[in-house]
Amino acid sequence: MALGLVRPPLRHDPIGGPELLRRGREVVQLEAAALALLAESLDDSFVAAVSLLLDVQGRIVVTGMGKSGHIARKIAATLASTRSPAIFVHPAEASHGDLGMLVPGDVLLAFTNSGGTPELRSIVAHAQALAVPVIGVTSRRDAPVLRNADVQIVLPPAREACPANIAPTTSTVLMLALGDALAMAAMHARGISRDGLQALHPGGTIGQRLTRVTAIMHVGEQLPLVQRTAPMREVILRMTSTSFGVAGVVDEAGRLAGVITDGDLRRHIDDLMDATAAEVMTTDPVTVSADTFAEDCVALMEQCRITSLFVTDGDAGRPVGLVHVHDFLRLGTV
Repeated sequence: MALGLVRPPLRHDPIGGPELLRRGREVVQLEAAALALLAESLDDSFVAAVSLLLDVQGRIVVTGMGKSGHIARKIAATLASTRSPAIFVHPAEASHGDLGMLVPGDVLLAFTNSGGTPELRSIVAHAQALAVPVIGVTSRRDAPVLRNADVQIVLPPAREACPANIAPTTSTVLMLALGDALAMAAMHARGISRDGLQALHPGGTIGQRLTRVTAIMHVGEQLPLVQRTAPMREVILRMTSTSFGVAGVVDEAGRLAGVITDGDLRRHIDDLMDATAAEVMTTDPVTVSADTFAEDCVALMEQCRITSLFVTDGDAGRPVGLVHVHDFLRLGTV
């Protein structure tokens, strides 16, 4: 017989909700103040570190032990995803063969709060033997790791958010922010734009946001297009046949002259059946080009409070596609 699982009773903390909220806000405020100190403390050492990252011929090898290691692993991922080739090497595993991951041409980026983490000694010593530049990041100016570092970055003095000032909290937030600052500064210096990131993020939410509108737009016979002289009876039939709630009105040269929406139909309800498309349409419609990113389309539609956008071929102004808000819902962009 299967054993039934009994949910434990909810714990009613004697401290009380207001006190817990006070403590939570205190932690966030303390760490925010430390981040402000970090921003002010950045100096030529930061510039030198970014320069090493930019000049690397091999890879940026990021390392750290304990909580610093968790932060280092995330920073390696951020660097790699922004076109700064990087890997994480666990310092304890390095002593058991993973030192081979560090080769001439690399740069070693070492994170340690105390600066004296024993596990880092072997990988830093190996880096020196290979003439691999070392960037040391620590909270202590007299840290052993800095004595062997080519670039020394000292985090500003800040108390841990832990009441006992022991559990790594504020210090790891500072490391994470510094790592992001290094990655973003390198990305900026490399001139990496969203185009450059698209190839590295084909999946997930980022990949969806970086999807070009050409990949999802409706084309050909799906486009609800009518001529300027088309009677409104024909326009309404065209609008209802595509279910986009809009029709594009084109001129003799095939350029998009205007659009007709449900709102336009309501505004001309009294003389609708006697009018032509040109008499009902809204001129100068909002459009996008074929190379527009999906997230930019969504932002524009929200700004203009519209549900459909025609895609045009640039200066010629001819409609080549149409996107509807439902397309972005299916994509997962909104």
